[in-house]
Amino acid sequence: MSVFKRIKQFFRALTARITVEDGKYISAYLNAEEQKVFFAMSVVDQAHCLRTAYTIERLIIEDKRGVDREFLIRCALLHDVGRRAGDLTIKGKIFVVLVTTFAPNFAERLELNGNRALHVYHHHAELGAQKLQRLGLFKEAKIIVKHHAPPKPNDPLELKLLRLADNEN
Repeated sequence: MSVFKRIKQFFRALTARITVEDGKYISAYLNAEEQKVFFAMSVVDQAHCLRTAYTIERLIIEDKRGVDREFLIRCALLHDVGRRAGDLTIKGKIFVVLVTTFAPNFAERLELNGNRALHVYHHHAELGAQKLQRLGLFKEAKIIVKHHAPPKPNDPLELKLLRLADNEN
């Protein structure tokens, strides 16, 4: 990921907020239980997931292949629920990105020694998929668990679109 993109992410994090219109959008796609796990994320992650969902809307229009729009938007809104508010602060994320980028062996040792921020950063897809399975969202969990995994030729279109939208945001 480019330095410019990381700087952009940082400034988005500083200004993240959820508007009334965003709340209506969330309510249109997530039921009450799903909203609980969505709103358990930090506002920064909520705003990122919303931008990812809005990007999904654009990609679906551009792609023209048949995808389940509501399913994919739900996946976008929930793809980072493995990170709860407090798990990874802005300072924690900066630390994780820097140490993972510039000292990966040290980062690995820290994670093995119980560093929560590193663990959540590296395993939030699996943690989120487990949460979604407990809610009965097995199809969503199957996509979300792989959203940071290396692409494979036989990946479903929904996963490819989620990755693309996530990477744009």
